[in-house]
Amino acid sequence: MNPWLLLALLVMSLDQLTKLMAEQWLVYHQSVELLPVLSFTLSYNPGAAFSFLGEAGGWQRWFFSVVALGISGYIIWWLQQIRGQQHFLACGLALVLGGAVGNLIDRVLHGHVIDFIHFYWQDWHYPIFNVADIGITVGVGIVIIYMMFLEPQAGDQSR
Repeated sequence: MNPWLLLALLVMSLDQLTKLMAEQWLVYHQSVELLPVLSFTLSYNPGAAFSFLGEAGGWQRWFFSVVALGISGYIIWWLQQIRGQQHFLACGLALVLGGAVGNLIDRVLHGHVIDFIHFYWQDWHYPIFNVADIGITVGVGIVIIYMMFLEPQAGDQSR
C-alpha cells in the first residue's frame, strides 16, 4: 500500500477517534477549559469552513459530501502519480486527504461535522474545529509551500 495513503488513514482515524471521545465526554456547547486560551467545546457544523452555508436547509450536506468525495478521489490519483523525491508534496496531499475523508464521514453519518477544539483570546473566538481541519490546513500549507518554493527548483535542476 502507498505509504502516503497510510498517513491519510492515520489522520482520518485520529480524527474519528477524537470526535468519538468528544461526543462521549463533552456536553454540547459547554466548554471545558484546558488553558486560558484553549478549551474543548462540542459543536456541530452543518456547513463548510467557518460554517459557510450552515443555515442552507440541508442540501449542503450532500453538496459538500460530493465535493469532498471528488477531491479525495483526485488526491488519491495524484498520490499515485508522485514519483521520486516529492515527499513534501505527498505528505501535504495525504494530510488533506485524511482530513477531507474524516469530515466526509461525519457529513454522511451525522449530517454535520463534529468540532470540539476552541481557541480564543478574551472576547475573540476562532471558529471551533477538529483534527481533520488541522490536517487539511497543514496539508494545504505544505502543498502551497511546495508549489511556490520547491517545485520550481525541481524543474530548474532537470534542465
